[in-house]
Amino acid sequence: MAIYVVMEPPGRSETADVTFVRDGFAWLGFLAAPLWLAWHRLWVEAALAFVVMAILSMLGEKLGLAWAGSLLSLLVSLYIGLEGQALRIAALRRRGWHERGVVAADRLYDAETRDALEAEAMAEEQATMQRIVPDAALARPPQTGIALGLTHTPGKP
Repeated sequence: MAIYVVMEPPGRSETADVTFVRDGFAWLGFLAAPLWLAWHRLWVEAALAFVVMAILSMLGEKLGLAWAGSLLSLLVSLYIGLEGQALRIAALRRRGWHERGVVAADRLYDAETRDALEAEAMAEEQATMQRIVPDAALARPPQTGIALGLTHTPGKP
């Protein structure tokens, strides 16, 4: 069962606007790292991955170790595959999105359904909750007059 992180945009609490980010290995991020990053609008990360992979390949060719450059580029792709979803979540947080919760489901559709049902149940629970603190309007008005107990008398220390 996969874990989905539910991200909510700033200033909105509607369930239609949330984004589900699957926490796990991104196979497309591993196979085509810069393209996958660009697809998810991680422009800086995509450019950085492309430049690093190109530099590593050129360095390997220049030193006569083409296999070493390819292996190092493969490490960059492996990193994107492992941490790509975390990069997506971090980018959404930088844009003002916040994490609303976590849902465990087999597929995205199931995660959306579970999240909608949990949001509905939570709204019903908050609507039927009793007030623990009584309403201030129903409280007795303050009484003025003589008070018993420790009081400060003016003029005495």
